[in-house]
Amino acid sequence: MTEFSADQAVWTSKLKEVYGETVELEDEQGKSSVYDIIAEFAVGDRAYAVLAGSGRAAEQEILRIVVSPDGLPELESIMDDEEWEDISELYDELTFPADSE
Repeated sequence: MTEFSADQAVWTSKLKEVYGETVELEDEQGKSSVYDIIAEFAVGDRAYAVLAGSGRAAEQEILRIVVSPDGLPELESIMDDEEWEDISELYDELTFPADSE
């Protein structure tokens, strides 16, 4: 995967348009949890969502948005370490832009 820059990213709202401000996800053990949709963006031909669980210690998660056969957006884990690192750095760049002097 190539490295992306903030000027290539586009903010989106596909998940929020379909599901509202939160999504409910089920883990491998079948436990459901509700996550707030913090941000959504697309870069290249892929889209991503930043989610946050409830609670003070909840960390943000970045997941890939894919379209199901019935046309609805779904979330999947980013399994490729390089892709996850690139997208994580891109989100940091989008939300905490470097001061341009």
